Amino acid sequence: MNKSELIERMADQAGISKTAAGAALDAATEAIKATLKKGGSVTLVGFGAFTVSKRAARTGRNPKTGESIKIKASKAPKFTPGKAFKEALN
Repeated sequence: MNKSELIERMADQAGISKTAAGAALDAATEAIKATLKKGGSVTLVGFGAFTVSKRAARTGRNPKTGESIKIKASKAPKFTPGKAFKEALN
């Protein structure tokens, strides 16, 4: 499922226009991004939690040359599914 298919399904299930569903999806993703950027987390009970994972600086290898390179420390988004979400899939 891609974004346009998700918007279509949201519009059908909520009984709203595709434009409104698209705006709602965009607003939700922007709110999640903004919260994670500030170092917070977003928990949707029954669905899961979005958090920020910190990656330490490390040494890697260039696959073409085999040369060692330094990889900077970084932050990455992480999603942990909730219990109800996991149970719905199994």
